[in-house]
Amino acid sequence: MNHNVVKISKFLSLVLRHQPETIGIKLDSAGWVDVSVLLAACNAHSKRITAEDLDFVVENNDKKRFAFNEDKTRIRANQGHSVEVELKYEPLTPPPILYHGTASRFLASINQIGIVKGNRHHVHLSADIKTAKAVGQRHGIEITLIVNSAQMHKDGFLFYQSANGVWLIEHVPVQYFSEGL
Repeated sequence: MNHNVVKISKFLSLVLRHQPETIGIKLDSAGWVDVSVLLAACNAHSKRITAEDLDFVVENNDKKRFAFNEDKTRIRANQGHSVEVELKYEPLTPPPILYHGTASRFLASINQIGIVKGNRHHVHLSADIKTAKAVGQRHGIEITLIVNSAQMHKDGFLFYQSANGVWLIEHVPVQYFSEGL
């Protein structure tokens, strides 16, 4: 991805996940905003983004962070919001094992209180080690935790999966994970 595409993706993450007020937009209760409203607000705030730029970022983002509705008139972030939205995901049966990538500096706290969502709506888990490791490396020296999602599901915990394949859960208590590879 070229530098401009990365800048656009980061900016969209900011306004569609955390601070829509930065450009004066409001997300609906499910996190959607009209594409025309988003583009006009971006351009009014000196963030030049075209419909073609937006389409390219949504289609080519390696983590599939964003989604259009069926007729591409509305857009939202798939997960990771710190603003209040209801994404309306249905509970699903997870794979037996999921992974959580984090930085080693967080391990002492995680070992005391479990994996917590922080300022997000859910803890993010991945079905593959590679993705978890990449997430952990963004924050420092990477640690991969192995989550016994089969046992958690059996014990009544609810799992959801976002449109881009990220597994979501409210909290992972200490007894359900171990340090990974």
